Amino acid sequence: MKKSVKTEAHYQPKPKWYTRFIPQRIKQRWGRWLNKRIPPNKQVALTHKSIFILPSGFGIAWFMLIGVLYLFGTNYQNNLVIGLSLLLASLLHTCIIYSYKNLAGLTLTSQTPPETQANQSIAFPVTLTSKAKPDNKHTSHQQICLNFAEQRHVRLTDIGESSQSSITFTPQERGRFNPGRIKVSSNFPLGLFRTWSYVDLDIHHIIYAEPKTSQVSLTSLDDDNSSEFEHGKLQSGVDDYKGLKTYVEGESLKQVAWKQWAQGRGMLTKEFAQPEGKPVWLSLDDTDGNSLEQKLSKLAWQVNVLSQGQQVFGLALKQQVIEQNSGEIHRKQCQQLIALYGKKITDATVETGVNDEK
Repeated sequence: MKKSVKTEAHYQPKPKWYTRFIPQRIKQRWGRWLNKRIPPNKQVALTHKSIFILPSGFGIAWFMLIGVLYLFGTNYQNNLVIGLSLLLASLLHTCIIYSYKNLAGLTLTSQTPPETQANQSIAFPVTLTSKAKPDNKHTSHQQICLNFAEQRHVRLTDIGESSQSSITFTPQERGRFNPGRIKVSSNFPLGLFRTWSYVDLDIHHIIYAEPKTSQVSLTSLDDDNSSEFEHGKLQSGVDDYKGLKTYVEGESLKQVAWKQWAQGRGMLTKEFAQPEGKPVWLSLDDTDGNSLEQKLSKLAWQVNVLSQGQQVFGLALKQQVIEQNSGEIHRKQCQQLIALYGKKITDATVETGVNDEK
């Protein structure tokens, strides 16, 4: 049963002042230790091995107050003051247990993020679940903060059995992107202790190039035909399957999608199309621009425009080529190739439809 939660987005924080004094070697060793302690996984459950607890500033002041009261009570032999200091100490000890229990058992699962362009904020969806105890079905986690490093955090006031949240990040460049570890933290219940964990949900996402408006420039294999937009359009035919459409009375029953009709989706007919004119290409060499990034941004915009018009086109980025096609899958393949072009060899792989010409 999913429970709605109240979230609060906060401004992007600045890096802690003390981080500039930590040597890079120490940061690297800390990162390697975290990878062993809390390895990357699509689903991570918080346990005693992955939860850290330290007193907050308020907790340190509370501890000093206990010491002052105890010394004052023993010096003046005042049992009432000594009893008050012991009461505050027991409350401090109890907060340690409840601070740990507030994060223990919480499970974070990554979900597929939406398409994102460079310099655009992206919300990474995360599912948070918790197993309710048999003797207390109302067990929940209170005041949980989620954020990536040096990014704004989201506060979840109450998490039941299952909750949905989105953690924002603003990538600056195109390419394969990993936002890093998610910091899960809380000061519940009294703010005396800060409990936190660093969770790596193994998020790998492709950031598309930022589209920039430009003139659509198509290259045809036939130089005699100068009409660019006559190339690659779809016309009715029998060559390639295009999709389904609502059945119109009088159409041939041979084209009826009987499988969909048996599923209760109604009378639908199969629609076929064939390309009209000569094949056309979007080429990096034929795109105007002062830099490689500007050319790729213009190509990204042209891919979206041609896909919306259901035009058949191919994409050629030097030796990397995607054959002529149309549709949403083709658009994503082209955008991925543009996003990964010029990056590391291990990253420059599009899911499907990419050929290398030698």
